[in-house]
Amino acid sequence: MNKYMKYIRLFTTGMVLIQALSCSDFLDKNPLDQITGQTFWKSEAEASMALTGVYSRLLAYPFNHKDADFDIMGGDVSGNQGVSVIALAQGMILPTSGGLISSIYNNCYAGIGSCNFFLDNVERTPLNEATLNRYKGEVCFLRAMFYYMLAEHYGGVPLYTTSVTIDEAKVKQSTKDEVMQQIYTDLDFAITHLPDGPYSDGHAVKGSAQALKARVLLHDRQWQEAAELTDRIIQGGKFNLFDNYRTLFLASGQTNNPEIMFSARYLSPDIQTDLDVRWAWHAMVNPRQELVDAYECIDGLPITASPLYDPSNWRLNRDPRLLLTIKGFDDTAVNSAGQEVSFSYNAVSGTGYEPVKYCNWDALPIDYSTISEQDWILIRYADVLLMYAEARNEANGPDADVYSAVNRVRARVDMPPLPEGLTQDELRERIRNERRVEFALEGLRWSDILRWKTAEQIIPTLVDPGGVRRAFDPGKHYLLPFPQSEIDVNENLDQNPGY
Repeated sequence: MNKYMKYIRLFTTGMVLIQALSCSDFLDKNPLDQITGQTFWKSEAEASMALTGVYSRLLAYPFNHKDADFDIMGGDVSGNQGVSVIALAQGMILPTSGGLISSIYNNCYAGIGSCNFFLDNVERTPLNEATLNRYKGEVCFLRAMFYYMLAEHYGGVPLYTTSVTIDEAKVKQSTKDEVMQQIYTDLDFAITHLPDGPYSDGHAVKGSAQALKARVLLHDRQWQEAAELTDRIIQGGKFNLFDNYRTLFLASGQTNNPEIMFSARYLSPDIQTDLDVRWAWHAMVNPRQELVDAYECIDGLPITASPLYDPSNWRLNRDPRLLLTIKGFDDTAVNSAGQEVSFSYNAVSGTGYEPVKYCNWDALPIDYSTISEQDWILIRYADVLLMYAEARNEANGPDADVYSAVNRVRARVDMPPLPEGLTQDELRERIRNERRVEFALEGLRWSDILRWKTAEQIIPTLVDPGGVRRAFDPGKHYLLPFPQSEIDVNENLDQNPGY
């Protein structure tokens, strides 16, 4: 099915399932059996419609462009126009804070509810075994993604693998190890049953599940297993780096893109976002100087060591990804026709910088009628290469394969290879910086510094526009608190330590 037909169906059928499965609070929702009557689950077409409804959960935060909140939390971005996450980024994290804290929890559980509902009912549909297992594999992959997002941010959480009533949902959280084991179980089922081919039509494939499992293994510091799994993806040859770093993040370059392994997909006018309104007009996402300074010069040296660095012209002689990711607030841009276009922002950047990545200059001038359809990339092949490099360096130390994986990512933008002879510690720092600049504004920075346990060193060094210094308490801030609304309705749920 092509992308266009998929998203027409995603909009219409997804709304049906959302009405049955979602609401403002996980424990305050309609019964999960609203569409299990005799008129549904009677054909493959209906099972496909239900599957599309499960995928529609990816259109909600935290699986869309508002992932930039994680870059604000991670210190590479500042928020503008009263972005609520900035208070959390400054250490004012409370169970009653709302915003990111409640959105992750509620939306992931809404997704899990959809997954469980599908898995509870799909076997009623007359499907051949291969199709049934493929559908179940896709939903197990999605459930693993939802649970991993929860475990990463809250630790142990209530674990449900079947549909539950409101009373049945009021359970104590499982341990994090138990949640992680369920994630691995779901991903192993998905890897076994998903098709081993490229990602093209929005449906997860084997490589999608393998890459997500590799990400989970890195989180668990299972270096050898992560290295072996990412190596299998690399040797499988189903994915590759795309040759245009700019259009990788625009709708014009995303159809059948060999680098994209999984994404939240959009097609205007029915399935659209306000990405360009928020990023390229409202100036709500402001890259920080610390991120700009992380980009090397074209000689492969950091700006503190390169003779090519000109403090009076930060754009000159820099890693090409810098100007493909960030622009000066007052800079013009170049559209796809090669024309310079200017901006009419309705706000001022607090840092002097604005995003380029994901912003569609062909949409300028932007106003409230502008609609965006860039797919939000959740997993891409460059991440597989850098996960492989990180895991192999941690497991075995520097070797030629580690250098090769990192240098493939650098070569895509004509950056020179890393210098030979680095120690394991030195190579670790270069890999971490490579992740920072390669995935800037893609929502990965916060999870990276959490799993590296470096947030406690990085966050307190940051001062936001306005002069407020950020704070990070390692005794509690490596996890978020459960939303107070959940504590209030589930007396069995224990709040995370320190909150």
